[in-house]
Amino acid sequence: MSYNSPFTGNVIQPTDVSYRSITISNTNLQLEWPINGTSTNDAAARIMEVAATGVSELWMPPANQSSVGNDALIRNIGGEDFDVMDYDGQNVIVTVLVGEAQYIYITDNPDEQGTWGIIAYGIGSSGQDAATLAGYGLLAIGQTLNQSQPVTTFSSSYTAVAADRSSTYVWTGGAGTLTLTLASTLADNWFMFVRNSGTGALTVAGSGGNTINASASIILQPTDSAIIVCSGSTFYTVGLGKSTQFNFTQLTKAVTSGTSTLTASEASNVIQKYTGALTGNVTIVVPPTVQVYYIVNATTGVYTLTISTGAGATAILTAGSQATLVCDSVNLFNANTVLAGSSSISLNSGSVGAPSLNFSAETTTGVYRAASGEFNIAILGVLRSTLSATGLAIVGTGNFTGGVAGGTF
Repeated sequence: MSYNSPFTGNVIQPTDVSYRSITISNTNLQLEWPINGTSTNDAAARIMEVAATGVSELWMPPANQSSVGNDALIRNIGGEDFDVMDYDGQNVIVTVLVGEAQYIYITDNPDEQGTWGIIAYGIGSSGQDAATLAGYGLLAIGQTLNQSQPVTTFSSSYTAVAADRSSTYVWTGGAGTLTLTLASTLADNWFMFVRNSGTGALTVAGSGGNTINASASIILQPTDSAIIVCSGSTFYTVGLGKSTQFNFTQLTKAVTSGTSTLTASEASNVIQKYTGALTGNVTIVVPPTVQVYYIVNATTGVYTLTISTGAGATAILTAGSQATLVCDSVNLFNANTVLAGSSSISLNSGSVGAPSLNFSAETTTGVYRAASGEFNIAILGVLRSTLSATGLAIVGTGNFTGGVAGGTF
């Protein structure tokens, strides 16, 4: 039988059946196009509501007996999912879930099976299927989209990516690092949840110069937790929960020269470690608040590190030295000037340009140890005397107002 019009040569569109209610139970139902001479009542309708039980399938009529674009809306009103197959049950066109509606149409008909297009009509309505809409941080439950916060435990350093949006990451290792992908890549409104349930500090660091709370990194001690949010250019924490067992946090800041003013977030770290190869003297300006600071000068070179509020007394540290400083909101005092109960004081070796024992108003004048078994005195960064096991060596001329006695000259 030919399905082409003798007048136009086009495939004849079968007569429409607008609606059918179909019940199938543990069977495969072969549909036919509703043309004259149909031997059964199993015609394919434009809208079909199907109630299936058991393992059942709905088989569409031959695609090459209809025109491209012929369509059907199939809705599952039963209690079982079922498959819609092409002619004679050769291939699955679409699986229709309970309560779901699927719209199918012929896109090519060279043979009986043909090629079918599919549009998901959603569940119980003509809206989008929730499962189709669900993305990062969303979970489809029935007809609705729901917030999702999947939990991932990790014990090795990890880099957070866009797919971690709305995820919860729980650290379970010792010391480690969580690196955040570039803020410009993650974009504005990306966020994740982080908790340190491990035994060591977890460092959360930006990349490519991005900061978190205006610092290069923050440290989460065991039991600390935070929500990390991205603005598209930097990162912030919200609800940073701090452990009462670990009251101190550390700022590690690289410096080279000049003046650097700490942000409130940076200054909140009472332990501060400064690193870098200095090319000039450095001044760190802390907020004018009452605070105690534990400063470690881990820089290298002959230059000094000055801690100041911008007014009042300052504290000057040479390379390799440490100090406990008390700030009264204006002045900085070295709390290590008196060591209760100590019988000795140990100094680092220092250098001619940065004596280990010096004067705050003239840090290049003082004493240092140039080599083993030596006691050296520097004046304005110049060696003037060396005392060793072999005697005293003076550099430069001497003026002895009381004369010199004893020995051979």
